[in-house]
Order: sequence, then C-alpha cells, then structure tokens
Amino acid sequence: MKKYQSLIEQTFEFPTSEFDVKNNNLFFHGIDLSQLIEEYGTPLKISYLPRISENIQFARKIFKEAFEKYNYEGNYTYCYCTKSSHFKFVLEEALSNGVQLETSSTYDIEIIKNLYNSKMVDKNILIICNGYKLQRYLDKISELINDGFENCIPILDNKNEVNHYLEKIKKPFKVGIRVAADEEPNFDFYTSRLGIRYKDVLPLYKEKIANNPQLKLKTIHFFINSGIRDSAYYWSELSKFVYKYCELKKICPELDSIDIGGGFPIKTSLDFEYDYPYMAEQIIENIQGMCKQNNVPAPNIITEFGNYTVGESGATIYKVADAKLQNDVELWYMINGSFITHLPDTWAKNQKFIALAINNWNRDYRHVHLGGITCDSDDYYNSEASNLNIFMPSLNGGPQYLGFFHTGAYQESIGGYGGLQHCLIPGTKHLVIKKDKDGNLVKSIFREEQKAEDMLRILGY
Repeated sequence: MKKYQSLIEQTFEFPTSEFDVKNNNLFFHGIDLSQLIEEYGTPLKISYLPRISENIQFARKIFKEAFEKYNYEGNYTYCYCTKSSHFKFVLEEALSNGVQLETSSTYDIEIIKNLYNSKMVDKNILIICNGYKLQRYLDKISELINDGFENCIPILDNKNEVNHYLEKIKKPFKVGIRVAADEEPNFDFYTSRLGIRYKDVLPLYKEKIANNPQLKLKTIHFFINSGIRDSAYYWSELSKFVYKYCELKKICPELDSIDIGGGFPIKTSLDFEYDYPYMAEQIIENIQGMCKQNNVPAPNIITEFGNYTVGESGATIYKVADAKLQNDVELWYMINGSFITHLPDTWAKNQKFIALAINNWNRDYRHVHLGGITCDSDDYYNSEASNLNIFMPSLNGGPQYLGFFHTGAYQESIGGYGGLQHCLIPGTKHLVIKKDKDGNLVKSIFREEQKAEDMLRILGY
C-alpha cells in the first residue's frame, strides 16, 4: 500500500517552510490544522497574518540587496494594492510594516479616511490612485488632497482627467501618468484599455502639465497583467516604459519615480519555482543601464504588490461530505462547501491553489475530482497548477478534511463577501491568526458562518 504521505514526498520537495506533517496531520506555519478544525469546524477560512509581514520584508530585502549590488542611487517604496483584500485586519498588518497604499476606486478613499481617523496613517502617506475614474472617485481624490494629503498622487488614465483636478484642487499637487502597455499575444486585444497610449504621453505632459505651476509630474506608471515574470514580453515592455521615463525626465526635472505595477507571483503549487532575488536584480540592472545610456538620473522605484502581499496568508478548509463513484473511473469527493462561492477564482479564472489533505496522511490514496455542493456543473476542482491530477487519502472510516492554501487575495471581493451566493450557500466562518507583541499567536473569529436571515434580509423577506 502506497501512502498519501509517500506520494507527496516523492512528487515534491516536502516538507517546506510552510507545510509539515506530524502524526499524519498537516501543519501550516507550525499550526496543527486538525486541532483548528476540532475547535472551529468546517468550512473554515483562515487568515494567517504573519505571512503578510514576511512577504513585505522579503521584498524589501531583495530590492535593497539589488540596489547595493548595482550602486543604485534611487530609493524603493513598497505599496500595497488594497483591491487584493480590503479587510481592516489585512491593512493593519501591512501598515505595521510601514507600507504605502494604492487605491483603485471611490470607496478606497473612504478606507483611507477611516485609517486616518483611527490614527493608523498620517497625511504624509503616499497614496497612488489608479484606475479609470468616474466622477465620485475624482471628487474623493480631490477632497483628500485639499484636506492635506499632499502625497496623494492621482495616476492619469486619460487625457481629460487632469482637467477635473485643476478645477477642484485648490493648492499645488502631484500627478502621475499611466502608460498603456501592449498586452501579451494570447490576449483578445493588443493594448490595455487603461492608461495613456504610448505616443500621447509626451504631448499630454507638454500641453497640460509642463507650464502649469499648480502641477508636478512625479511618477509614471505601467502595469503588466501577467505580473513580473522572466519573459521576453515582460522585459520588452519594461524597456519601452523606462525609455519613456528617460524621454520625459529630459524635459521634466520634477519627475523622479517610476511605478512598476504588476506584482510578484505567489506559490500556487508545491513545485512552484521563481527566483525572486534574480528578478529584483534584473529589474534594477535594466533600469539603471537604460538610464545611463540616456544620461538621466535613475528613478526611485515603486512597486504595487497586492496578491503577493496577502495571497499566501490565506487557507480554506473543507470536510469531505461524501464519495461518489459516478462511473468506472471518476471518483468524486463532495466537499461541504462550494468552489464557486468560497473560491470563485477557481471557477471564474481557472485559478489553481495548493490542495492538500489535512489528515490521514498514512492512508493509501485515490485519484479524485473535488465537487462543490451547488447545483452548477462548473462547481468542481480537478487539477493542480502543475497540471497534476488531484490525489487524496482514501475514505476508510472517519472524517477526511482537505485544504486549499494561498487563497488570501480576491476571493471575498469576487465572491461578494457578506452578500448572496450561488444557491444561497452561506459564507464560511473566518478565523484570523496574528502575533501579539511577544510573538505569541492569537486566534479570533472575524465572522461566523453566514446565517439564513442575513440572506433573506437582502432578498426582501
């Protein structure tokens, strides 16, 4: 009999810094998940906040080392993209590391105000305001700047956006320009819908910014959907972007920063490989080399890391409710939850996460498909990010639990947290784990499982 634990250890480098097995039970960051299940039940979402701090500090470390290696004279700023997870406990953990913030819509500004009123940020914080901006978002950004948030920088996404700020803002202020990137060849369109097209960037600066004493262009921004990856596409787009910075810097002395949007990837499989220090070094070497060629000072570097910041802090745990052999070869493990409602990225974007058994690692294993409990035929999960089949311990009596890991970004906002879910499947209980001042782990329930009356109230009953 081949055990589940033997399969994992022979297929992957296991255990890892995050995962280990003791007494046939899975541990996540040293936490016995079986013990959590016994205490809190399933389905259960977990936010392990120390991972947020670890990733922030690691990114700062590798950029610091890259700066030192190439004697880079600019500075580095880490921004957190609030759209990845807006929860207050996430912002608190990120801000405890001194990060700056990036916003993408109107209500983000209300979060900034709340953080200020709670004394979690002051008016010196850098706020990068991205996105296509409708009237209310434009108004809220203007209010924030008028209220003294002088490092609030709206990133111009179209040529007319600056007109609104000139009308509403009563003091000198800073702006950035987003440069529209070309998309990857497999996209349905050639150029991003967001940002100013490449050839219009200089005319925009000359016509609306250069001769206006109220305005300073401080940064230019670009964003790559696929994130920072070692590909010909990424390096080509970065080079075009840095060249545009060099063009602008020669006529705009105030310009001192570039924002390389699109973040580092996170681990979506146990066989994930990515050389973070190498990528940081290559980014700095490329930027510095192009700036030297063009005889302009190297810019300060801003990164916007959302999924990288919070994604690896999340886990979602289920119980196998039943096993169904639907034909001679397809064995279904039905979970006591739903992929469509609890992990909507698996359904909407075919996103893969690390999937592991929580208990019974000494049992033999079976090739399985995982099914959710909605009536939708798409409510399933059947392969890892590495295109491996899903294997789980066989059901030989006693409960079986399984977990999906690195689910900390986007799931709640895409799934409509606290609202209606497909087939009225309730939102899960949500457990938050953080460290106190002495480094001890503290557990607290952020939300109980959603109740029927919550949904009926929304529906007007």
